Amino acid sequence: MTEPRIKAGIWVAMALRLGQADGQFAAVLKRGDADAGGVLAVLRMPRGLSVLSQIRTNDGEAAWMRATGPDPVSQEVADAYVARQVTFDPDLWVLEFETRNDLPPFDGKIV
Repeated sequence: MTEPRIKAGIWVAMALRLGQADGQFAAVLKRGDADAGGVLAVLRMPRGLSVLSQIRTNDGEAAWMRATGPDPVSQEVADAYVARQVTFDPDLWVLEFETRNDLPPFDGKIV
């Protein structure tokens, strides 16, 4: 059974507040559909960047995938990935978080 889904705009506001409450930079790079837009989270880490993409597991559970791979990437690689995804889904939200521990400020399973 899938869990209830919250509107994207509300989820984004919560994620930004969590980042800022932890004393980390958090920003919306691209505003998506407030009701049903997907989310990409760009993590700015000490060793580079990583882009997380929302996914659903086989059980319907919400999770995150390191879309740019397991290792940090350059700004150019992250930007190119985000640009491709926005081309496929113009309703997509793109958030950026500065992180010291390579993890987003929000809870979520990373696969």
